[in-house]
Amino acid sequence: MKLGCHVGYWSSGPPAGAQEAVLAAERLGYEAIWSAEAYGSDCLTPLAWYGAATSRILLGTNILQMSARTPAATAMAALTLDHLSDGRFVLGLGASGPQVVEGWYGQPYPKPLARTREYIAIVREILARERPIEFDGEFYQLPLQGGAGLGKALKSTVHPLRTDLPIHLAAEGPKNVALAAEIADGWLPLFFSPKTDGFYRTALAEGFSRPGARHTGLDDFAVSASMNVIVDDDVEKAADAVRPQLALYIGGMGAKDVNFHNQVFVRMGWEAECAAIQEHYLAGRKADAIAAVPLEMVEDVALVGPKDKIRAELAAWDETVVDTILVHGDAQALETIADAFG
Repeated sequence: MKLGCHVGYWSSGPPAGAQEAVLAAERLGYEAIWSAEAYGSDCLTPLAWYGAATSRILLGTNILQMSARTPAATAMAALTLDHLSDGRFVLGLGASGPQVVEGWYGQPYPKPLARTREYIAIVREILARERPIEFDGEFYQLPLQGGAGLGKALKSTVHPLRTDLPIHLAAEGPKNVALAAEIADGWLPLFFSPKTDGFYRTALAEGFSRPGARHTGLDDFAVSASMNVIVDDDVEKAADAVRPQLALYIGGMGAKDVNFHNQVFVRMGWEAECAAIQEHYLAGRKADAIAAVPLEMVEDVALVGPKDKIRAELAAWDETVVDTILVHGDAQALETIADAFG
């Protein structure tokens, strides 16, 4: 099992110690660092900053929100960062959710899978740089139909360092996971549990079996799962460090009837607990929502407790589709986690 470092997105400002954590991750042999965005900091600028201070570690976006940029703008950023990092960039994309897409970016959310398919197709055509781009899709047209009527099919002035630059797709529902297997080079699960491995293997297999799929199986397909790893002799204290995040995502990260994170935990068998957490959170009772997250729910998606417990539970993850675990923490925490993984 490989280790990656997820620096996440900023809250009210730049996180303290992030640069030191990135340097520690490279020194400790972590596979990659990944940055994120929500509706504050972007994911590309910090990644470029960290990339300038490193030389080996991969640089990934987990995730770049597709509604924030046109496919051409995303392809330009990928071309640029891949050159600047000497081929270390991994483009991780995701649809986000309707509250952010429509509330923050002012873009329509319906049919996210079809939009994703068109978006990635355009990015790949730009990266290939075989001809001027002409694309007539349901959601994207290049050149634009209408407007001034002067649009011209163009080809990137920049020659790509890698025409096969890897594209990973963040996905939670089975249809989107299957889409990742069909058109992407990797899958980025946010809340993964070994108990749902079979469910996701089935979704991935469906994607791999589709005509024209880029990959035929897991041998050359990456699965990098974000996971909390909290090393502490007190298991409940370690779980307390995870509970606020789970309460936020299960209870408040999305509308009441459209919360994809909530449904991930429902599929794990936590339907009653998810309903209670969401009810508390949406009513403004955040402390109650956090308290309603049971230890067993935390342990489904995180490794918490003493090093021996973490090492024992890690064995279940070794049997799953996941090949890389993405953890978060300061430089000391990353060293402690690396030691726990042994």
